[in-house]
Amino acid sequence: MKRSFLLALCLSAAAAFAGVYDIADFTAKDAVMSDNQVFASSGELSTASVDEAAAVPSGNVVLRQKFAQESGLNAYQLYIGQVGDLSSMTALSIPSTVSYKNVIKSKLYVRRGMKPGDDAEKVYFDGKYVYIPGATSAITFVNGIATELKGEAPSASASSAPKQECDEFDVSCDEDIIAAKNNNSYDVSGDLSRTNSRADARDYSASAAAQEVTDRFGVADEVRFWSAVALSAVAATSAVVGVLKQMKSSEADKAYKDLEGVANIVGEKIERTCSSISGVTNQEKCVDWYKNKADASAFIAQKSGWTYANLQTRMQTNKDTKDSYAMARNIWFGVSALTLTTAIVLFAW
Repeated sequence: MKRSFLLALCLSAAAAFAGVYDIADFTAKDAVMSDNQVFASSGELSTASVDEAAAVPSGNVVLRQKFAQESGLNAYQLYIGQVGDLSSMTALSIPSTVSYKNVIKSKLYVRRGMKPGDDAEKVYFDGKYVYIPGATSAITFVNGIATELKGEAPSASASSAPKQECDEFDVSCDEDIIAAKNNNSYDVSGDLSRTNSRADARDYSASAAAQEVTDRFGVADEVRFWSAVALSAVAATSAVVGVLKQMKSSEADKAYKDLEGVANIVGEKIERTCSSISGVTNQEKCVDWYKNKADASAFIAQKSGWTYANLQTRMQTNKDTKDSYAMARNIWFGVSALTLTTAIVLFAW
């Protein structure tokens, strides 16, 4: 019974921890339009199932979109459409030990230590890789275990592209000017979807860079997160110990009450015996003699040598034991409440 209770408690704690990083279902009703080059055709996208996202049909790509709700909880939905150009994003590979389908149902973060609700808003799946705008790596928690998704190395063709030869006096061929044009020249009169997507990618990159700078000067978010995890484990352990102490206290209390019932019956029998004995002039002395000196085994139905005083001594021992376990129970429950409250504060910070 105790082992089953402890196992259930531990499993519940693990499930609660893993649950904040999982996406339970995809029930968002919001429609999403194909407004960038990731999808080849424009218009409203069709919703998809997890199975479709895990095995994307050839020539398609799946978007997982996060929606903020008034309740404070995020909602999610999967959308499928004809694949366009994914070159603006880094292909993130999934370790062979992790199921692609489980990654689809897990929240993704651009860095460690982020709050559970700060996962990526847009995530793309092509059946093999994962794409997050502006991210070159990602972190996810599958079954409560941290998993890193790393970017694929650039292809050889891209790295070996011929370098443009510049004339020494040709200002328009200056390398810095060419780089600036490649990064900043947006086609405002042509493909606006492609231009907007490139701008979004730059925004994501700038945001990620700012977060990396913050990490360089301190890892407060990650320290708070793992501290909260450790405190949650301490709270669960303290709660288990408190429950065990409560069970011991209940056992001692039952033993005390059982002996108290016996003592009450014996006391009544002694008083009746003393009142029925003829010639007894001082009934109080008779009762005192039976309770403190005489062998009371005839009243108690125990082995000889027992007295009423023995009952009182054993009752006091059981009461002290009960009080000791009760105090330990209160201490462990107090530790559990304190550490759990602190963990919740750190998670919400």
